[in-house]
Formats: sequence, structure tokens, C-alpha cells
Amino acid sequence: MKRALPWVLGVVILTCVLVVGLSQAGDNGADQAASQAPFDLQRAKRELAGAPAPLAALHRQSAELLGGGVGGFEQRLAELEGHPVVINKWASWCGPCRAEFPVFQQLATERGREIAFLGLNGADAEQDARDFLVRYPVPFPSYEDPDEKIAQKLKAPANYPITVFVDARGKTAFIHQGQYTSKQQLAADVERYLGV
Repeated sequence: MKRALPWVLGVVILTCVLVVGLSQAGDNGADQAASQAPFDLQRAKRELAGAPAPLAALHRQSAELLGGGVGGFEQRLAELEGHPVVINKWASWCGPCRAEFPVFQQLATERGREIAFLGLNGADAEQDARDFLVRYPVPFPSYEDPDEKIAQKLKAPANYPITVFVDARGKTAFIHQGQYTSKQQLAADVERYLGV
């Protein structure tokens, strides 16, 4: 019995360490995003009132999933020329995408009267993407890109999430790979690469 006690104690301690570690690890920050106060899309749209017409058109399509393929997306970018654009490529199954959506909710609300924000949903089932936007609404629309043809035109890598910064002349200024963990981190890249 005395010989078995250290082994039993060791197993119990190891189990406790694993349980605590796994519970703190979460789902790549998704639990943190879910624990924040819910985003008020209607309030955000009120704060964005008075935006220039091309940006106001985006706000009217908040949290919508749009079709149109490469042609529709390129037409939208042409309509936004003269305004810097931040394009976030996401998927409903992507934990880091889910974790960074609050960052885009906040910055798009604060800066959406001078900067265009667009989503690009790739490699996803349409209904899953629509459900995701109901759960995590943003004050801008997302375009469907199931075969990643739009992403390829943007030269966005295949991984998720990806953020593409397009300057006011319509030229890609920077492509960020991976999750933004704070509004300040995203705002710093907006200032650095778009100059606004």
C-alpha cells in the first residue's frame, strides 16, 4: 500500500495539471471573445451615420453574406476607390477568426466613416457562414468565396485568418497572416500601411 501511494498521488496531480491547463487553453481565444459583452450592431450603425456614400452602402449591408464572385467583389473595390480598405478573410470553422471578430467589430465602428471594411468568407458552407454572422455581426458585409478565387486575385494566402490592406488608390499595401489579438494591434497596422 505504501509503495502505491506515491504513484496514485502522482497520477492525481498530473490529472489536475492537465485539466487546469486544458480549461485555460480554450479554443484559440474563442471563449474570450464569447465572454465579452454582445456587440450592438444597431448602435454601431448609428455611430457610422454620416459616412460618405460608398462607405454608407457597406454599413447598410452590415453582417450580410453577399454573392457576386470575383466580378462583384472587384466592382465593389472600384466603387471604394479613394478610400482605404481593410479586407478580413475568415471562415466559421476558424477559431482564431472567431476570436478576432470583436477586434473588427470595434475598429470598424470607430473608423468606418473613413475606412472601408469588407469580409471575405472562404472555404465555408453558406449556412454556416450566415449563422456565424448572426452570432458575430460586423458593421460591414462579407463576400462569399467558397473556391477562394477572390482570395487568389488578392494574393491572400490559403490559411485563416488573413487581413489585406488596400490603399486609397486600390493597390495592396500589406497582407497580415494570422489573428489580430487587440484593436490596438489592428489600428497600428491601419496607420502603418494605410496612413490613416
